[in-house]
Amino acid sequence: MSLQKLARELDETARQSAAMLEGITEALELLTDSTAGKDASVRQGMMMIVTALQGQDRIEQRCRNMALAARQFSLLPPTAPESVYDEIWQSLTLDELRVPALSGVAANQAHGEIELF
Repeated sequence: MSLQKLARELDETARQSAAMLEGITEALELLTDSTAGKDASVRQGMMMIVTALQGQDRIEQRCRNMALAARQFSLLPPTAPESVYDEIWQSLTLDELRVPALSGVAANQAHGEIELF
């Protein structure tokens, strides 16, 4: 798979994820406007959904960052030094992609919360 194709697939993943978010947001707005939104358990459930949506937002951002990196990598000549690749990673906006020590750390933590990266 070429890096350009990988970037397109990551863009599509981000787009689909954002579309899912829109539907869930509409459902939350309906719950907020109804009398059901006044029930404590419904409010707690809504807050849990909001937290999950924040995780989704991080996933969307992560996909967009990886797509950008893949596009930049594809433009580099085969002889590009490793430092150029490192510079591209350093330019990304999310710490878990930019800082090697944070990459994939959510999979190694047992905290009972949604894994954001």
